Amino acid sequence: MTVQFPTVQPDTPVLDRVHTELACLRTLSHQDLQTLADELRQFMLYSVSKTGGHFGAGLGVVELSIALHHVLNTPEDRIVWDVGHQTYPHKILTGRMDRLATIRQAGGLSGFPKRTESPFDTFGVGHSSTSISAAMGMAVAAGRQGLDRKVVAVIGDGAITGGMAFEALAHAGHVRPNMLVILNDNQMSIGHNTGGLATYFAKIWASPTYIALREGSKRILEHVRTAWDLAKKTEEQMKSLVAPGMLFEELGFNYVGPLDGHDLPQLVQTLEAMMDLKGPQLLHIRTVKGKGFSPAESDPVGYHAINKIEAAAPAGEAKKPSPPKYQDVFGAWLCDMADQDERLVGITPAMCEGSGMVRFSREYPDRYHDVAIAEQHAVTLAAGMACDGLKPVVAIYSTFLQRAYDQLIHDVALQNLDVTFGIDRGGLVGQDGATHHGVFDLSYLRCVPNMVVACPSNENECRQLLYTAYQHEGPAAVRYPRGAGTGVTIDSAMTALPIGKAVTIASGHKVAILNFGVLLEEAEAAATELGATLVDMRWVKPLDEALLLELASTHERFVTVEENVLAGGAGSAVAEFLANAGVQVQMRHIAIPDGFIHHGSQQQNRETAGLTRAAILEAGTLTAAVDAVVSKIV
Repeated sequence: MTVQFPTVQPDTPVLDRVHTELACLRTLSHQDLQTLADELRQFMLYSVSKTGGHFGAGLGVVELSIALHHVLNTPEDRIVWDVGHQTYPHKILTGRMDRLATIRQAGGLSGFPKRTESPFDTFGVGHSSTSISAAMGMAVAAGRQGLDRKVVAVIGDGAITGGMAFEALAHAGHVRPNMLVILNDNQMSIGHNTGGLATYFAKIWASPTYIALREGSKRILEHVRTAWDLAKKTEEQMKSLVAPGMLFEELGFNYVGPLDGHDLPQLVQTLEAMMDLKGPQLLHIRTVKGKGFSPAESDPVGYHAINKIEAAAPAGEAKKPSPPKYQDVFGAWLCDMADQDERLVGITPAMCEGSGMVRFSREYPDRYHDVAIAEQHAVTLAAGMACDGLKPVVAIYSTFLQRAYDQLIHDVALQNLDVTFGIDRGGLVGQDGATHHGVFDLSYLRCVPNMVVACPSNENECRQLLYTAYQHEGPAAVRYPRGAGTGVTIDSAMTALPIGKAVTIASGHKVAILNFGVLLEEAEAAATELGATLVDMRWVKPLDEALLLELASTHERFVTVEENVLAGGAGSAVAEFLANAGVQVQMRHIAIPDGFIHHGSQQQNRETAGLTRAAILEAGTLTAAVDAVVSKIV
């Protein structure tokens, strides 16, 4: 049944009962479970259309979420969700239905599982490929404590491409804890569903009769080598004909599937059978991302997340055009650069749409590499390409580059290889919260030898600094924020800017405000009120040392401004340089204090962190003491 966005909150009598008392979910009949699924999908369509948020993945696991909470004694039994985009149904079922309207808003529900939010959120996530490792840790802990606790990891076919997931699978196959991994396959070519025969054998493999027969046969036949080898080979060949499970079997898992992930009775029956099995188990289910909403089923990428559904503008009212997003500025530059240089190749770890690479992937398909969720591989792949004459550009979110830090240092920087990094989502990102803020990159990049690091203050500067970084023969990073630019004119021509040279925007006296990145408008407003000098630094590494020395000789105080953590950031770089030069000048740093900033709008994030005109103004007032803002962090 195709469901459209409800305009009024739907009646959900079964869901209302489950929401207030989850235990009653475990007593529902199959018919009532299906009614619950329909109500849950309707409520999710209504709620997310009002708030915006992750969408398609949650619709795809409605039945799975219900089946898990029906079979398991949660939260005593553990469910570990990977990434967490798909956990809205889980949150609704576990007592948070009344708060779903607050999701991803300041003070409201997180868009991801969060341990401090609910005991049902057993592990906090936001990055991918962590669920199997975490669930295995919980299963080992349960075994050590003698607890009969069930542990389930739910991982998507995209997340399982991450190397960490395979590391965990290999280790679990060796240690053999009692745990279940559910592979949620929404058509990413893990394997082809062969229809009724696959379902038939899946039921057999999950049945107690088959398990008892197989284990009993092993004990008997393993003493007769020839018979044992024949039986094992026959079983493997039979499974290989009907399911893509041989890889998991070889890793030490008992594989069951693929099953229809929207068939609730079958899911419940299979889960009930598998929960009593010992050792590592893997259930492969097939789901449809966006299930129940035809536009999302047809366009699962476009409906991965949606914005709040706003009322239509009055007829004849023109919509004010918005400045381009920084990711689109990057994407346009990438295509323009590729047109000029056939050595350019683009690499991204599953961030094609988010990084603005869709056009590049279509116009230069033979030079486009989406390596799936494998950040480490992406960086070392680029290093290998750079070794032999190509010019790789790695498009990656700041928060995800953290996962490839060793490769950045040892495979790229140590060898001084010519790799350009377009680092998207630098700074505070808003509603996705602490797991997605890119607030550590200036600190972790500037300490790496051979790296040059730029932070543009607007979209035109972003384009020119990308060009500059690409021309640099060595590792270079350009870090830009999430969201739209400032509305400046973007020059179609590309001009290499002097590396390590800042631009003085306004000359003043006593106070010099040194801006790194996109807080320039806030800094400019404060500088005007203070009569201060304002400098767009552009580069975190190398710094414009000559200008800093000149300003230190003519000003009483420096105020550095950056959307990065205070520790080790751009302000620290300025302080270190002046200290080593033996120059004394009063300094104040506007940066993110020592704490995690949680979800809210980008502006709310900045206010929480103290990245505002008022804070810059206070820091630049020579008689004022700067108040700490750590206490503001929730």
